[in-house]
Amino acid sequence: MAQLVIFRHGQSQWNLENKFTGWVDVPLSPKGIQEAKDAGSKLKSFKFDYAYASDLKRAQDTLTLSLESAGHPAVETFYDKALNERMYGDLQGLDKTETAKKYGEEQVKIWRRSFDIAPPKGESLKDTADRVIPYFQKEIEPKLKAGKNIVIAAHGNSLRALIMYLEKMSPAQILEFEIGTAVPRLYELDANLNLLNAKNL
Repeated sequence: MAQLVIFRHGQSQWNLENKFTGWVDVPLSPKGIQEAKDAGSKLKSFKFDYAYASDLKRAQDTLTLSLESAGHPAVETFYDKALNERMYGDLQGLDKTETAKKYGEEQVKIWRRSFDIAPPKGESLKDTADRVIPYFQKEIEPKLKAGKNIVIAAHGNSLRALIMYLEKMSPAQILEFEIGTAVPRLYELDANLNLLNAKNL
């Protein structure tokens, strides 16, 4: 059996400021730093063979802080833009409330919560899944099949794509699935990667 733990980064500065972040490389807020450390307290009993994060420092810092807080020994770590947050295009850096006033609440809801409709010059959740899932299949699944335990720190939408894949959810189901900041989610998988258990820690 292999264990996979995934979690979203702690609150970022732009989460705090209610801005669309996407691929902009913003830091964690003070609250986000504490959330990452708190996540680590839930990981003290785990032994990971490999760690993964996106190419963005809010995920990388969350991973580092949580493993340090857990007292976890150094582990081979990989960073890749395939795990990056959904690219929000022209919305990046805009205040979410102001964006709703500009484009209309219904249009912004469609961009944020539809599966295959992208904001201007950005990615849909489907686009995000089209890079997250092949990377997971190629880079991470062979290690899980070998019984290795893995931790991934990433983002709300890149993790939504991964959870949809792991838990065999429909687009409608995953769009309603809320992912809190720095809340570890544990998957236990057999040697054929059949899901034995899934729960938040």
